[in-house]
Amino acid sequence: MGLGIYQQADNYGLLRDENNNTKFANSLFFGLISGMSGGLAGSPLQLVKTQLMSYSNKKIAVGTQHAHQGTLYALRQIYNKNGLLGLWRGAHGMMLRNSIGSSTQIAAFAICKEWMDNNGFCQQSKYLSAFVASNIGAVAKTITLTPMDVIMTRLYNQAVDAQGRGVLYSGIVDCANKITRAEGILAFYKGIGPSYLRQAPHTVLLLVFWDMLKDLQKSWDKEKAS
Repeated sequence: MGLGIYQQADNYGLLRDENNNTKFANSLFFGLISGMSGGLAGSPLQLVKTQLMSYSNKKIAVGTQHAHQGTLYALRQIYNKNGLLGLWRGAHGMMLRNSIGSSTQIAAFAICKEWMDNNGFCQQSKYLSAFVASNIGAVAKTITLTPMDVIMTRLYNQAVDAQGRGVLYSGIVDCANKITRAEGILAFYKGIGPSYLRQAPHTVLLLVFWDMLKDLQKSWDKEKAS
């Protein structure tokens, strides 16, 4: 969904200048819109995933335990208890998370790949520049995304009151303030190593295949025109 929105912006000429070079600010903006849209659509499943993964045996349980028996059960329980809006509890955190991650990932990839292609770097094979640029995008995404991952996880996994409001954190700012006061700034980068190891393969595969698909689309368009 996110790349689709970004690609449509490119198709309509909203990302490039008169020399066909990517505008960094425009790339960031449409990457932000793309990530935000994906975060809104996927928030209910992210909520359920976080709660399912946090559930453990009582002997080793940490944090709020929701005791869901499966995905459909969790969706039904959340809906029955807190209504439709309950499925989107914490969605604002997910939307902010995805907007930050997607904008930095796509913009870093686009600018770096374009620079390498224009200056003859990493041109030994057709998609080498895409591979290198996507790794740079993964680093940028991990650095900017990890703090929001920490906040989002805590917002999703907290218990709620009868009105469906979080009992520990009232929102993103409240959560960030409490983490800072209790654990310090470095707490926002807990798990950054595993986060990179998760983000890098995803980012590389996503963006390299995206580059390949764009080339295929251009070939098909040329065949249709001929």
